[in-house]
Amino acid sequence: MKSGRDVLSHAIRSQRGRLIGGSVLGAGHQAGEALVPVLVGLAVDQAVAEAGWGRLLMWLAVLAVVYVGLSFSYRFGARAGEHAAVEAAHDIRAQVVARVLHPGGGADADRLPGELTGIATEDARRAGMVVLAVLTGIAAFSGLAVATVVLLSTSVPLGLIVLLGTPALLWLGHLLSKPLERRSEVEQERAAHASGVAADLVAGLRVLKGIGAESAAVERYRRTSRTSLAATLRAARAEATQNGVVIALTTAFIALLALAGGRFALDGTITLGQLVAAVGLALHLQGPLQMLAWVNAELAQARASATRLAALLSAPPVVTPGGRELPAAIEGAVRLSGVTHGPLRDLDIDITPGELVGVAATDPAAAAGLLRCLGRQIDPESGTVELDGIPLRELDPARLREAVLVAEHDAVLFEGTVADNAGDPDALAAAGVADLSAGTPVGERGGSLSGGQRQRVALARALAARRPVLVLHDPTSAVDAVTEARIAASVRRMRDGLTTVLVTTSPALLAAADRVLLLDGGRVTDAAPHADLLRRNPDYRKAVLA
Repeated sequence: MKSGRDVLSHAIRSQRGRLIGGSVLGAGHQAGEALVPVLVGLAVDQAVAEAGWGRLLMWLAVLAVVYVGLSFSYRFGARAGEHAAVEAAHDIRAQVVARVLHPGGGADADRLPGELTGIATEDARRAGMVVLAVLTGIAAFSGLAVATVVLLSTSVPLGLIVLLGTPALLWLGHLLSKPLERRSEVEQERAAHASGVAADLVAGLRVLKGIGAESAAVERYRRTSRTSLAATLRAARAEATQNGVVIALTTAFIALLALAGGRFALDGTITLGQLVAAVGLALHLQGPLQMLAWVNAELAQARASATRLAALLSAPPVVTPGGRELPAAIEGAVRLSGVTHGPLRDLDIDITPGELVGVAATDPAAAAGLLRCLGRQIDPESGTVELDGIPLRELDPARLREAVLVAEHDAVLFEGTVADNAGDPDALAAAGVADLSAGTPVGERGGSLSGGQRQRVALARALAARRPVLVLHDPTSAVDAVTEARIAASVRRMRDGLTTVLVTTSPALLAAADRVLLLDGGRVTDAAPHADLLRRNPDYRKAVLA
């Protein structure tokens, strides 16, 4: 079981090389920044106070070299940090996508598509920023360390102020980051949910317009969006409060250090140049301390995102891979023995290789359960589903889907052209896509096509795959009766010798089947050719003619 800490640790380890390189450059930059006031102080004591022009020019040259080094170290250190953060986020995003697409499923349980997108984008980005935060923290501590050493060598009291005050400031910053972490987690959850609702509404826009439910849908999204906005504002207030308090405390700390340095200079404890160096270091400390405040805020948000990422990455698969391999030649025999799952009750079905079988279900939930069992999207509660005598539980779901294709009626098309989705001319002809050319644009999720066109292109794609076993779920519910009859004949011709299961209540498709199974009450109650069932079984007539 992954934890948020595991996700962040992996992100850091994956960028170890860039992190080390960037940290060295960042530490060098901050150390150089801390040394600048020291060099200025030396110039004041050795050149200005003693009126030595040669020494003054020497120290100016030294400062020029230091500034050139600072420029390059900052440039390349920042580039290494940003590169590492982007690469870490990409690596996390790839893990999320791989988990979502895993044949075993389970990652999308109780998560809307928009929520999954939010986790793969914004949460992955925030978790990846932990690498830049660590690099920045190392650089900031380096600057603080150099400043402390210099101040201790100049004046022990000044060094002790930094040595004791810095941990106190960091501890206060950590305490202030806790509310931000909690509110960031809520904000991300609400934003992901709002994105999920929006994605669902856009995907179902045609249906919503068809039933006149636009106002209800808009109101639902408005409520969700307001909740998300409120969570975002609370997180923003927490971040603003943290930043404001930390800046105020940092300013007070620097003022105290400068005041103490001035007092020591008046007492003659330190020289004028040392006072200049002390005041310069006090001003320099504002940079590392603000960097650490930023690091605290980033880590708080990264921890919140990492928790959500860990929950998704650790989601158990619905089905686990088995160890058996499929035979090289698949005959296509399918058998269900005593299958019980959801509405299915002790279901027995025996389909011979090359048979075209229709399944007419009186309960849509039973049809959906059958499809999930045949495609091994789930394993039944009891009983077995076999392919050529091999229980599906013993097969890898990914390998199984190379032999068995379950094409559901709401299959989503890929953005591109008709040919990109189904480039087989025979399959396109069999699915009745004569009114579309291969170059016809499909649009995202098939949005540029009508419902019937989308369904026929999806059917063509399923036929083009030429799987040994093909399960079609209501493939012609959105086409006219004449086209449906032609498609039924074409499917039978194109699938000749291959096992095909038609889960539908369409009379035209069922009439093309070798035999039809009536699925009622979770089990097969009758089996015969379509015409015979129509004549003798009133439940069948009600299911397919209603």
